[in-house]
Amino acid sequence: MFSLNRATILGNLTRDPETKQLTSGQTVCTFGVATNRSWTDANGVRQDKAEFHNIVAWGKLAEICSQLLTKGKKVYVEGRLQTRDWEGADGVKRYRTEIVAENIIILDRAGGGTGFNPASPVSTDDPSIDPTSEIKVEDIPF
Repeated sequence: MFSLNRATILGNLTRDPETKQLTSGQTVCTFGVATNRSWTDANGVRQDKAEFHNIVAWGKLAEICSQLLTKGKKVYVEGRLQTRDWEGADGVKRYRTEIVAENIIILDRAGGGTGFNPASPVSTDDPSIDPTSEIKVEDIPF
């Protein structure tokens, strides 16, 4: 049997990343990304809806995210979905679905503004990635 757990989004950070050092020494960074969807309804009226995604990065990727990402930046995120559960102080079981990031590409230019920055791929999958190599917009898989 085959299964696949993949999430791919492109959107803007909704808040500055929060980074923590766990007692194990592992670094974790969390941030939010908003994606937008537009469509025309049956009456011909344009509709817009935002979705908000919780992102978690670990290790070296977490450290890089905490240094380079800020609220409003446009990012491309690849990873897997994970749902955590815990019991709140009130005794109610709570759930949170997150994207555990494995690859992040910063799409804003370093000096601000919008546009694709080919010097900003950040990945935990492939240590051989050269951040200075040229990446063409047409090579992005979406």
